Amino acid sequence: MSGPRGTCVSQPDLSTLFRVFGRIGLISFGGPAGQIALMHRELVEERQWVEEGAFLRALNVCHLLPGPEAQQLATWIGWRMHGTIGGLVCGLLFVLPGAAIMLGLSMLYAFAADLKPVAALFLGIKAAVLAIVVQALIRIARRALDSGFKRALAFAAFLALFLFNLPFPLVVLGSGAIGFLLARVRPDWLHAHGKAASDAPVGPLPWAQTLRSIAIWIAIWAAPMLAILLALGPDHVLWKIGVFFSQLAVVTFGGAYAVLAYMAQEAVQSMHWLSAGEMTDGLGLAETTPGPLILVTQFVGFLGAFRAPAPFTPLVAGLLGGLLTTWVTFAPCFLWIFSVAPWMERLERAPRLQGALAALTAAIVGVIGNLTVWFALHVLFMRGERVAAGPVRLWWPDWTSLDWRIAAIALGAALLIFVAKR
Repeated sequence: MSGPRGTCVSQPDLSTLFRVFGRIGLISFGGPAGQIALMHRELVEERQWVEEGAFLRALNVCHLLPGPEAQQLATWIGWRMHGTIGGLVCGLLFVLPGAAIMLGLSMLYAFAADLKPVAALFLGIKAAVLAIVVQALIRIARRALDSGFKRALAFAAFLALFLFNLPFPLVVLGSGAIGFLLARVRPDWLHAHGKAASDAPVGPLPWAQTLRSIAIWIAIWAAPMLAILLALGPDHVLWKIGVFFSQLAVVTFGGAYAVLAYMAQEAVQSMHWLSAGEMTDGLGLAETTPGPLILVTQFVGFLGAFRAPAPFTPLVAGLLGGLLTTWVTFAPCFLWIFSVAPWMERLERAPRLQGALAALTAAIVGVIGNLTVWFALHVLFMRGERVAAGPVRLWWPDWTSLDWRIAAIALGAALLIFVAKR
């Protein structure tokens, strides 16, 4: 389960990796768009630990896997530099700070349900992050959209998601199929980032390494569930929480945004773990704290167990529910990355696959653009409604609900970034 050595632009030691990803985990606000942008700036532009093409290729692959793509990208970067230990360091540090904050806020919410000062603090941070997300979108677009075809594909992906609400897998897989076909007839349209096939790694295919990773991480994933089944039985709320979020971890293609509606509906209407208003509060907390947005699942798991605590106290049950939810949500992410990572060197040298990934890169710029607009609308406006007109489906803000204070913070941050170059 060790990773490649000497494949980075510069090779940091583990202590440096720990320090940098600890910092990234604490400031990774802004959802996947902001988190990907932050890693790109820190690791590609400033420290040059990963070269541009490798970063984009890995991002493409992570978008095809279930789970939070930014956390999986962090895990892959760590694996690429220091093998399994590096992957665990980067992947865990990307999640743990936000998970600890979210768990603490869940406890406060359960006992007090009054988090206005904390929410105000994080809302100000989120407003400033909005400017960083926009800067990141511009930077990534400039690098990734290096042909007219890619720019057109990115715009088409943005419209498909923002205006027509098409399924995320359909958009990205459709883009990949277009690139796969064009790689043979019009490769100049794609400017793929792949490497020469003559440089392909020699030696046996890494099937043994992949199968070993799958076996180990399935056992890690299942261990707490087996303990709950033996100790509490299949009717206990902790078992139901573990099963529900394990299933969710397998179908979260496209990140948290693609599955939040389903999760909210099931948790509120079917499981009755919390109310619709509480679900909205949890989503607001997850959006305004660092780490993946999918950490909202921890809030749901905490409240679900907190309100059906037997044979534990409410606090102990809530802590177990929150920790179990985090475990079954993120253990699969390590399974996917550690299973796929050994194949990356070979995948980088398959020309038609690289054509597919080049087209997918362009579509991902459209995806990030859609997330950026979604994030901006929900930060700047307090109210809105879903509008449907024929095939068009979008969230339209109530313009009278613009929060001028948040807009002012975002504008100030934008001036510092784009004008003062801070």
